[in-house]
Amino acid sequence: MGRAQLMESTARDFNDNVDHALADPNLQDSLAKLKVGFSERRRQAAERLPEFEVLRDRARDIKNHALANLDFYLEEFERKVLALGGHVHWAPTAADARRIIGELCQSMGARTVAKSKSMVAEEIALNEHLEELGIAPIETDLGEYIIQLRREPPSHIIAPAVHLTKDQVADTFLEHHAKLGFTKRLTERNDLVAEARHVLRQKFLDADVGLTGANFLVAETGSSMLVTNEGNADLSNTLPRMHIVLASIEKVIPTLEDAAVLLRVLARSATGQESSAYTTLNTGPKRPGDLDGPEHYHVVILDNGRSAVLGTEMQEILRCIRCGACMNHCPVYGAIGGHAYGWVYPGPLGAVLTPQLIGVEEAGNLPNASTFCGRCESVCPVRIPLPKLMRHWREREFERHLTPTAVRQGLALWSFVARRPALYRRLTGLTNRVLALFGRAEGRYRALPLAGGWTRFRDLPAPPAGGTFHAQWKKRRP
Repeated sequence: MGRAQLMESTARDFNDNVDHALADPNLQDSLAKLKVGFSERRRQAAERLPEFEVLRDRARDIKNHALANLDFYLEEFERKVLALGGHVHWAPTAADARRIIGELCQSMGARTVAKSKSMVAEEIALNEHLEELGIAPIETDLGEYIIQLRREPPSHIIAPAVHLTKDQVADTFLEHHAKLGFTKRLTERNDLVAEARHVLRQKFLDADVGLTGANFLVAETGSSMLVTNEGNADLSNTLPRMHIVLASIEKVIPTLEDAAVLLRVLARSATGQESSAYTTLNTGPKRPGDLDGPEHYHVVILDNGRSAVLGTEMQEILRCIRCGACMNHCPVYGAIGGHAYGWVYPGPLGAVLTPQLIGVEEAGNLPNASTFCGRCESVCPVRIPLPKLMRHWREREFERHLTPTAVRQGLALWSFVARRPALYRRLTGLTNRVLALFGRAEGRYRALPLAGGWTRFRDLPAPPAGGTFHAQWKKRRP
């Protein structure tokens, strides 16, 4: 999937995207490493902190309080930023945000913009807009820089190039850096990082504008908070004359004390670290006597449909602090990666947020891409009930007759049988005996008629030899 104006969605083609993902050996090799990386480190980090579960409760409550009083805290944040000499711009839509940022860059006569990783910038297709204005956006996060060279969108919200192998990165660098004098194909990770650092160093110095996202907007101080591991965000907002912060409305929180609580669960949930390498508070423009910092400080706050969620049963998704834990633990994401989801936000987060932002008509496939195992909810640092919210979209899809006819008819047949216990037991018993005719290999079927979509990529667990659950219960019951 390539980048396009308005971040063109291919969520409607989810089934085809999945087929391509499952057949991609490089992607499958990269995902195999992901499955045991982030999730295991998160488990270890949580175990080292006895109060981790209590902190999750506090983090949930902080976000709930902020959302319940969102208007107050957004206005308080704006008041503090203005008092510091900064500016706040309200963007109801993605088009408004693009226009505001474009005009700010043009006011500086900008030719290049040093960008730190921002999923909201992906959401509004900011890079394409800047390029149309003749302004070159330079992604300075290493993963984002790699996929920018490849003209690909991120496949993960904290590890945008996780879908790529080291060899693919090496080939990409050789292709794009050869004209800069780097004509040797590198094979070691440290060498690749050093080459990227050398190329990007001058980009930081040349940038006319720096643009970052924000993990949190602190109403108490008017600060935007950034959490990174590479330090590129600090260079992006310190060296240029203008710093633009792009954030969505739900990023605001009341106080620095609240930020401290959220930080304790954020890094542990995201990468399994006690804390990220860099936690930076940006509070207004450069002051008299400061040795560095931007002369101009602007915060662009995006709504883009989020305010419509407030007060509804879907409001809980706005608690998300973008740690990526849900996708790190999701068996579906672990099998297909992020691009298959077809829009900005992949995994369980995307399965809930994407239909909200671009419509269930376009993204109705995504809430169905779940086993409902509940792992996403069990690891979410702010306890978002993701399976419940996915179920909401499944119900809306069914109500609007967007579900395929075969699925609707299958559900109707299931409903008919399930409401008649005697018939249900007879049919399941018969099915059990029929399946036995096809044989079992170590308790699994490697192929079955009418189940090729399942057995093409995985074995189907065989029914137990003792019969159905009801049959076994009847035998063992006193």
